[in-house]
Amino acid sequence: MGDFRLIRLGGQIRDEISKMIAKQTIKDPRVSTFLSINLVELSGDLGFAKVYVSSFMDDAQTEKGVKGLQSAAGFIQTQLSKKLRLRQFPKLEFVRDKSIQEGFDMVQKLTALEESEKQNAREDGENLDNDDE
Repeated sequence: MGDFRLIRLGGQIRDEISKMIAKQTIKDPRVSTFLSINLVELSGDLGFAKVYVSSFMDDAQTEKGVKGLQSAAGFIQTQLSKKLRLRQFPKLEFVRDKSIQEGFDMVQKLTALEESEKQNAREDGENLDNDDE
């Protein structure tokens, strides 16, 4: 199957699961509307789909949400198979996507580094002024 078709189908699955979360179709109390489906990676034979889930909630809440989605995977697959006509529907595996949090942490580190360099430059400038006197 072509890569383009896999990407397009992954996007459709992502959109449908996102709608199910937003409409609270999934009745598991661990599944919050604050969960976000970022990416769906499909295997070449459409046997498996890895669904990346993230949230700006704390890590424990996000993990609970992922476990809730995993326990509802059969229900989600059934609902998706009604909307997306496929001969064989992939088995869903939900995993926590840490990339957004890692990106946010990286931005914080870069900001702290920039502030540190500005502070060092100010101190060096003050030292040069004191040496001139």
